[in-house]
Parts: sequence; C-alpha cells; structure tokens
Amino acid sequence: MENDKYKVLIIDDDKFLLDIYTVKFKESGLIVDTATGGEEALAKLRENKNYDILLLDIVMPVMDGFAFLEKKKEENLVPKAIVVILSNQGQVSDIDKAKKYGINGYIVKASTIPSEVLKEVLNIAKENFSKLN
Repeated sequence: MENDKYKVLIIDDDKFLLDIYTVKFKESGLIVDTATGGEEALAKLRENKNYDILLLDIVMPVMDGFAFLEKKKEENLVPKAIVVILSNQGQVSDIDKAKKYGINGYIVKASTIPSEVLKEVLNIAKENFSKLN
C-alpha cells in the first residue's frame, strides 16, 4: 500500500496541533480526517470503518485515549488499523499500558517535531502493513 492511499484519523483535543499535523500529513499525500476527542473518533469509526492509521493522544477530556482504545476493541472497530499513540505522556507506565491494547507505536510529542512524527508514523505503517501481506 502506497502512502497516498493511507487514510489517517488524527485524534487530539488540541486544535492547534490537529491543524499542524493535518497539514503535514496531507502534504505527504495522505488522506486525513480529525477528531477532537475519543467520543467523536468512535462516532467516525462506527460510520466509516476504513481508516488505515489512527494517531491518538492519551490525555483528552471526557474520554481519554485508553478509554477510546477499550471501546474500539470492545466494538471491534477498524481491527486492522495501525494505532500510534502521540502523547506528552512519556512515562514507562503509560507506554506499557498502551502496549496492552496492541498499539503499533508510541511517540512522545514534546520531543518530536511534526515532520519526524510523520516519518515515524509512515515507518510504523509500512512495517506493519508489510507483515499483513
């Protein structure tokens, strides 16, 4: 699967960051959709199950990233999608907890610029999609 075919859902409550990542990912030819929280993201997954990549923040109001992952798993939404956590929570306990949900990657926002995030997400996706084929 080529990058330009990847459909990405970016889930983050920070509108400024959503805008930055949306522009960066679209510039590389990806199809981008956004959600400002876990509930909005679940609604989008329920109506449109063909996302290839979910880029997910952990700390969000109402429904955090872990609660979102729990619901996604319960409802078996986009089971083949690559899930990459993009969070400022860089503690080992958070990373370990996220791994229990079968995530494919974990990126700490504070130490990564948007172009590096894009590169890392594409590498994770390429690596994981090649295992499927």
